[in-house]
Amino acid sequence: MIINTGARTDIPAFFSTWFLNRIKEGFVNVRNPYNKEQVTRYKLTPDVVDCLIFCTKNPHPILPRLHELDAFASYWFVTITPYGRDIEPNVPSVVQVIRDVQTLSQALGSHRVCLRYDPIFIDQRYTVERHIEEFGKMAKDLSGYVDECVISFIDLYEKTKRNFPGIREVRPEEQIQLAKGFSQIGKRYSISVKTCAEAVDLQQYGVQRSGCITQAVMEKAIGMTLKNIRRKPNRYHCGCIPNRDIGAYNTCSHGCKYCYANYNQETVKRNVQIHDPNSPLLIGRLGKDDIVHDAAQESYIDGQLSLLSID
Repeated sequence: MIINTGARTDIPAFFSTWFLNRIKEGFVNVRNPYNKEQVTRYKLTPDVVDCLIFCTKNPHPILPRLHELDAFASYWFVTITPYGRDIEPNVPSVVQVIRDVQTLSQALGSHRVCLRYDPIFIDQRYTVERHIEEFGKMAKDLSGYVDECVISFIDLYEKTKRNFPGIREVRPEEQIQLAKGFSQIGKRYSISVKTCAEAVDLQQYGVQRSGCITQAVMEKAIGMTLKNIRRKPNRYHCGCIPNRDIGAYNTCSHGCKYCYANYNQETVKRNVQIHDPNSPLLIGRLGKDDIVHDAAQESYIDGQLSLLSID
């Protein structure tokens, strides 16, 4: 099984102590976001967890304790964008996050760390040309530290439109311009650029459409081949293999205006106040009406085969 920590919140940035406590105890409880009384219990042990996926804008808090994850394979998506504090109020500086990506890569290898440049939106300040320029600076600093970069364009969820009034979709012609610019820079610095769950096919412009949590990516991170895993994509055009998220919505304190995972910052503050780093749940504790069931978990690793080298 692949355990994902980052589709609903940023665990390394805000809940690293809680997560490492869960690793020590060997299990985690996850509340169903659409049926609050239903709770799933996942084992967090290397015999059934093939890889831990992290999606973060700030890996810094967990870096001093990274060794506590040595029993697990892990793969890190680290998001870096050029936006100011008016858009991302609580995200560290680009300089700091690049430094932390370099640290991660030195510890784990470039095949286990991926740059995410997303979501991309266009306005008078953040033009196509500026995005290409900023990506070029990042790619230069991260050359040799990451092998891949995933880009995506802003999705106008209702939460996003409410919290970020006036935002618009990136037009197809702008996506093509960005794809051409990013792919050229990627070739220069040996970073392949790809999308996941994007409707516009940009492959002819040098941007692959393979997805982010793909079987090939996981095999490279784990160093082992996996069984043929049947995909059940959450979104159309998504190329990811099945994974289970242990986070919770409305808990990320970065405060990004484009966020799809938070209803509003008041809700986030209320949830964070009842976070207990010693609880099996990310937010709060089990109640008398909660129904807990154990997840069906098995390893995807093909025990008869291994990858002898990392390309």
